[in-house]
Amino acid sequence: MSGLGRKVAECGDLPFLIKRDGTWLYRGSPITRKPMVCLFSTVLQREEDGTYWLETPAERGRIEVEDVPFVAVEMEWTGNGRAQVLCFRTNVDQCITAGAEHPIRIRHDLLSCEPTPYLHVRDGNGQFAIEARINRATYYELVALAEPGMVRGREVLGVWSGGVFFSLGDLPSSCWVL
Repeated sequence: MSGLGRKVAECGDLPFLIKRDGTWLYRGSPITRKPMVCLFSTVLQREEDGTYWLETPAERGRIEVEDVPFVAVEMEWTGNGRAQVLCFRTNVDQCITAGAEHPIRIRHDLLSCEPTPYLHVRDGNGQFAIEARINRATYYELVALAEPGMVRGREVLGVWSGGVFFSLGDLPSSCWVL
C-alpha cells in the first residue's frame, strides 16, 4: 500500500542511488539525461520510516539516498528585512520560495560542528519531509543576507523570507576583527 492509500505493486529495492551532490545513479552509472532525472524526481516519495521510494500509479520501489535527494544550486531574492523573499532553484530546476510552507533549517555535523543548510521541498508521507541541501556557494550568498534576530530568547544571525525569520546560527557574543 502506498503512502497515499492506493494498492500498488512492490518492486523491492531498485538499483538507484542519489549521491550527496545530487547526482542520480542507476546501477552505479550516472543518469546523464537531465530530463530523465527531472521525471524521476516527480515520482519520488518519502515514507514515515524515512526511506525513499520511486512510486508510479502501478508500482513502487525503494531507492537509496546518501543525504537528501535534491540540492539547491541557486538563489534569487527580492526586498529586504521582513519583506524579503528568497527563491531557490534545485538541481532538477524546481523553484522553491522559502517561507512557512518551505522552511530553511540548519543541521550541525556531530564531529566538526559544521553547519549544513536544508530547504523543505515538499511533504513526505509522515514526519519526514523531502528536502534539498543548500550547496556551499548558495549558502554563502544566504549568509551575506543574514541579520541579527532573536529566536526563543537567543541572539542569532538569520534571514527573512515570506515573513518568516530563519536562524542560520547563534550570534557570537563578541566578534574579532583581524
